[in-house]
Amino acid sequence: QVQLVESGGGLVQAGGSLRLSCAASGRIFSINVMGWYRQAPGKQRELVATITSGGSTNYADSVKGRFTISRDNAKKTVYLQMNSLKPEDTAGYYCNVQAVRADYWGQGTQVTVSS
Repeated sequence: QVQLVESGGGLVQAGGSLRLSCAASGRIFSINVMGWYRQAPGKQRELVATITSGGSTNYADSVKGRFTISRDNAKKTVYLQMNSLKPEDTAGYYCNVQAVRADYWGQGTQVTVSS
């Protein structure tokens, strides 16, 4: 049974920072891409950032320069450092892990940015 446990969400004022974590546990092998997606009420889920096993990163244009994704392969954990947060960053943030023949999602953590 594979489980992704997310943490770090919360309420923050505009301009503030949060750090999200997502740890994978269970029988999960050969993790390739790890990433974060978000979904605001009434909107489709969208990519925030991804990172490959080799460290290559990809960011949505809306978060470039403000968010940083990183990972610890030994701990099977992916992080998302979010700085200069804006009210439009308010959403549920979901961790995604792509492994061999499998694709896993976390339960989501809420990020709310007040103006």
